[in-house]
This record gives sequence, C-alpha cells and structure tokens, in this order.
Amino acid sequence: MSHDAAQAIDLFGIPSDAGASCRGSGMGPDAMRVAGLIETLVTLGYAATDHGDIAWDRRPAGGTPWRLSDERKAEVLAIARQSSERAWVSMQAGRLPAFVGGDHSLSMGTISGVARHCAAIGKPLFVLWVDAHGDFNTPATSETGNIHGMPLALLCGEPDFGPEYEGAWRGKVDPRNVTIFGARSIDRPERQLLERRGVEVIDMRRIDEMGVVALMREVLAKVEAVGGHLHVSLDVDAVDPSIAPGAGTPVAGGLTFREAHLVMEMIHDCGHMGSLDIVELNPYLDHAGMSARLLVDLAASLFGRQIMPRQTARMDINTDVTSI
Repeated sequence: MSHDAAQAIDLFGIPSDAGASCRGSGMGPDAMRVAGLIETLVTLGYAATDHGDIAWDRRPAGGTPWRLSDERKAEVLAIARQSSERAWVSMQAGRLPAFVGGDHSLSMGTISGVARHCAAIGKPLFVLWVDAHGDFNTPATSETGNIHGMPLALLCGEPDFGPEYEGAWRGKVDPRNVTIFGARSIDRPERQLLERRGVEVIDMRRIDEMGVVALMREVLAKVEAVGGHLHVSLDVDAVDPSIAPGAGTPVAGGLTFREAHLVMEMIHDCGHMGSLDIVELNPYLDHAGMSARLLVDLAASLFGRQIMPRQTARMDINTDVTSI
C-alpha cells in the first residue's frame, strides 16, 4: 500500500474478549475511537470509514458465567465468520480493512478473509505478528484453553482443531510466510511446533543484538521480492508494559516507544501492507488512556505520519558542514 490520498480504509470494531484470559479487551474499539483513530487517519489524507462494530448473537445478560468455555468458543467462531466476510468484501472492493479489537482470537477470521482474497487473485500473503506471544497453541497443547493463544496455529492449518472450526470462512496461511516479531513468552510445545512449521520468530534477544532496522529490512525484503500482500497484526503487549499498561497478558522487556514506531514507519515505507489488526487493548487495565493513545500514534506511523519528509530529512553528503 502506498500512501495515497485515494486509499480507502474500512474500520471495523470487534468488541469481544471471549477468547482472552481476562475480561476488558471488549472495550478496546471504543477506547481507540475516543483516542482519535479515525480523525488521525483522515488527517493523514485517507478516506477512512468507521463501519461500527461487527454484530453477532451475544451472550444473554445474566446467562452462564463468562469462564464457561463452550459459549466463549461459540462467540469466537461467530465473530470469525463475520470478520472473514468483512475482510473479503473490503479487499475485493480494493479497500484496506482494519480491525480493532478485542482479543487476538479475532485474527482467526480477519486473516482468513484476507487469505481467501489473496488466494483468489494469486497473490502471496505474508503475516507480521507483532506480539509478545507466539499464539501458536492448539486445543491439544494449550495449558489454559484460551483461544487468543491459538489463532496463528489455526490459520497455519494445524490439525488439532475440531470440525466446528471448519467452514467457508476459513483461509490458509503458509507458516513459512509468517513472522512473529517481539516475542518473549512462548510455551515449550508451542516453540517446538513453530520450529517444525518454519515460522520465523524474531524474539527480543535477536532485537537486542541486531536492532529493529536490520531485522525488519529482512522481513520486508521477502514481501517485496515477490510483490506480496502484508497483513500486520499488532498486539498491544508487544510494547513494553511501562508505556502500554493496558494489556491483559503483559510481559516485561518489550519494544520501546521508538522501536515500535520505527517498525511501523518501516512497514509504511515498504508499501505492501494491505490489511491490519490492532488487538488486546484492555482499557480496564490502562492508565488514563495512555495505551490507547500510543496505539493511535503507532497507527499514524503505520499509515505514513513522518517527523520530517524523508527527502528533506537527509543531509547531502557533499554539504560543507562548516557552512551550516
């Protein structure tokens, strides 16, 4: 995606925490709206339309407790069917679908819709999963049973999911085209599965050693080499909880403010991002909206906001510094 004033963005809220380990991320879409997400995109020159929240059959008030998993799974799957269709229709119309959650289980549907579109037009799909976690558990390996730890495994075709996860909404992602960026909490069975499937995991140790720029250049070069479609799935917990406390599963030692912005800026500059998730913002755990504001700022960098225009920010190497 190039930064083009004609680029149309479809924004969809998914106010559900059914796949999560704690309540609260269902309030994420409204918190992002209050923090100015749509206004920011419009200011950057995009035709951004907020389509409101995706609807599904909600759990009745006063019904069974939230922690009973069958109802929560049914909600996750109802949302997946809806969001897959929304992503498909948006992309078929030449628009950029952006989904704001909500917990990370929503990506089962959003990326499925993107994958279906890419398969239909013969375009390679790449997924950049910016997250502290691998989210590559299956119902057989998960210690908690929380579905927000499973979306990548489902998308990459792991076989341990039951027939209830099948359907026309499902799309497939080649695990060799997936990069997890910023990881620092991965379960042992999950690690083994990631290695066997060829998923690239760029953990914080590698980022500490090599830096964001070198690693992101490698990731983006793979997309550029084949003219691929890049889907970005941004989890708030990728960023260090000291600056983004509104995460249900925080892990210390995350991306710094500048590292996170640099990742977003480089993705924009590569020009291949065509769909987006922003997930796991939990306003109940946030401090005075600071995580929501940070995510809106990161989205601004992702869609092309610059400190200075690139061509004027660089000094000509022939400039006589004594004359400055």
